[in-house]
Amino acid sequence: MPSENAVLIENARIMTTSGEWERGWLRWHGSQIVGMGPGNALDDDDIEVIDASGLTLLPGFVDVHVHGGMGYDAMDADPRGLQTVAQFYARHGVTSFLATTWTDTPTRITKALETIAASKGPQVHGATLIGAHVEGPYLNPQKCGAQNLGLIRRADPEEAMDWLEMGVVRVLSLAPEYEENLWLIQECANRGITVSVAHSAATYDQVLRAVQLGLRHATHTFNAMSELHHRNPGTVGAVLTSPEVRCELIADNIHVHPAMMKLLLSAKGPDGVILITDAIRGTGMPDGEYPVDDRTIIVKNGVARLADGTLAGSTITMEKALANFVKASGRPIAEIWQVSSLNAARAIGIEDRKGSLDVQKDADLVLLDDGMNVQMTVAEGLIVYRR
Repeated sequence: MPSENAVLIENARIMTTSGEWERGWLRWHGSQIVGMGPGNALDDDDIEVIDASGLTLLPGFVDVHVHGGMGYDAMDADPRGLQTVAQFYARHGVTSFLATTWTDTPTRITKALETIAASKGPQVHGATLIGAHVEGPYLNPQKCGAQNLGLIRRADPEEAMDWLEMGVVRVLSLAPEYEENLWLIQECANRGITVSVAHSAATYDQVLRAVQLGLRHATHTFNAMSELHHRNPGTVGAVLTSPEVRCELIADNIHVHPAMMKLLLSAKGPDGVILITDAIRGTGMPDGEYPVDDRTIIVKNGVARLADGTLAGSTITMEKALANFVKASGRPIAEIWQVSSLNAARAIGIEDRKGSLDVQKDADLVLLDDGMNVQMTVAEGLIVYRR
């Protein structure tokens, strides 16, 4: 449970929606932020005080695309696994996440979603499980990446509606070039579910048509989508030039070159980029072999690949992704902090309570040192990690 007493963080460098405070304070009580400001806080004897000693205070990270870690995967349909990964994510600054499914059989995806629905909410000593991101199975086989080629299919109304009716899906990724998938874009948009272009060979015009129908998101931008060409802008060109679309980014310096990260920021601005980890079960674990459905992901030197060399998710954590993005962009964290929190919260419609440091919002916080290492994580008022 969140602390019954108020807690005060003082002497922190704070990133807020109104600007950076070089030295400020923040107070929370229960699960909510109840006060904050620059300078010194008013004296209050009946309060726990945490001296940040100049550390940087950010909103807790929101990861809307993460499959697993610590030997577990969302497709395991294991509540203990979800709790374990939530605890691991919290150690790396994440306070909210969407457990993300892979392309698989209807039965296995349904079971995974049922488990996520039953486990949704705060996790003991971990990040809050907000819901599910369904990545596949309605993708393009030509851009399957590490998704299971044999199980990719077009959107079946009976199957997809069963998943939507569970009330746990917050993001659904699909390939919009297929006519059979277009109805699902509209259905999700009507329900407030974010639709993302993913594993797609769509043309520029096909993506624009999907945007008109309600598509608002791009899954791991640049990866597994038709490339940018000056005479054929493709999926990449469409998402870069559509202001309605927010773009996910795996900032591990493996999936995307730093120069392209900088290009993405230039095109979309600080409000249009969403850092994700796309982390798989081998994240936080030693190099080795890790199962995904009936195949194996090989992690070597921290890079996850299938046996044929195809990249298969990542093993990066959010604080490292943010550090990489700051370095690649050449921008100070004060200008782009929202790429790790607020943009994701807006994308899934929870910005009224998460994603930024504001009074009456959830006390979701992360303290970072100058090396971008996590020193403390607070999820809904509970200190879930302290270095």
